[in-house]
Amino acid sequence: MSGNSDVKVCVFGSGSFGTAVATVIARNGFKVCMLTRRSDVAKTINGEHRNPSHLSEFSLPPNLTATESNEDAVQGCAFIVHSIPVQASFEFLKERAEIIPAGIPIICTSKGLHTETLETMKEIIPRALGRQQPCAYLSGPTFAAELMKCLPAGATVASEDLDLAKRIAPLFASDWFRIYTTVDVIGIEVGGALKNVYAIMAGMAEGMGFGLNTAALLVTLSCRELNQFAQAMGADPTTLSGLAGMGDLMLTCMGGLSRNRTVGVRLGKGESMQDILEDRKKGLAGVAEGVATAPAALKVADRYNLRAPIVRTMAKVIDGSLTAQEALQALMKVPANSDLVVGATL
Repeated sequence: MSGNSDVKVCVFGSGSFGTAVATVIARNGFKVCMLTRRSDVAKTINGEHRNPSHLSEFSLPPNLTATESNEDAVQGCAFIVHSIPVQASFEFLKERAEIIPAGIPIICTSKGLHTETLETMKEIIPRALGRQQPCAYLSGPTFAAELMKCLPAGATVASEDLDLAKRIAPLFASDWFRIYTTVDVIGIEVGGALKNVYAIMAGMAEGMGFGLNTAALLVTLSCRELNQFAQAMGADPTTLSGLAGMGDLMLTCMGGLSRNRTVGVRLGKGESMQDILEDRKKGLAGVAEGVATAPAALKVADRYNLRAPIVRTMAKVIDGSLTAQEALQALMKVPANSDLVVGATL
């Protein structure tokens, strides 16, 4: 894409992933403005080219700026990247609906299910804005810190409008970052949401001292359960075998930088969910979307009549009715092949 410096991209959110995607886009020559709620963050980004709160060890490109002003952030932008946690997204977008230009594409990087409404971001965005908006969704195995280091990676951009997905891909694509496109928005969103739940479970096994055999078993069972959700919800099964499904699942379950996996490790070592959530309130831990997604995923499983033993077990861990040890024991006692859809004969 020529003339990148004339194209402005607004990024909602100055957390780790918002900072990382803003940096990726800015390195491709685009003018990027991050919207942040904190004046100290905006001041440091603009003056020192560094985010003091997230990924502070990395220098930011000079064409990446920040502002507290909603109007200044979106003024003249060609694209908006939404990197706000799912549970906060509805209120965030509703409050800014009037200043978000109706025809500007929103690229959503948020992953999860809304706890109360069970909505994905595909449903949350138009409800919050009160209108239909051109949208695309970026998902894949992408830890923020590794994107900042320009380590080889890949992701998928999904949109029901394939031409829009192809227009958006050059914002992110580079010699080290491969971007694929698809129209399977449901598959992208289901994979991105549920993998966080499975990562907590994988972390629990690690925290309890189990080995690679256990990890391989749990990831494989998670992949199968994830496919069952996706098919029941109308996704293309092949999507879940790609970067936004299997790739993201593997990274989140086994990668040391995964916040969801870290929650699981702490649970596996005997910490309570309450203590972990208190650390999050104090700012001592980042957002682990799987904590909120687990109870929502349980309701989705009920809606589609799925057995989903992993999701059901993890929901009990999150609400405190099962310990990590009890959860792993329960999963190991599930009869082989009974973890399929209700009524299966395998």
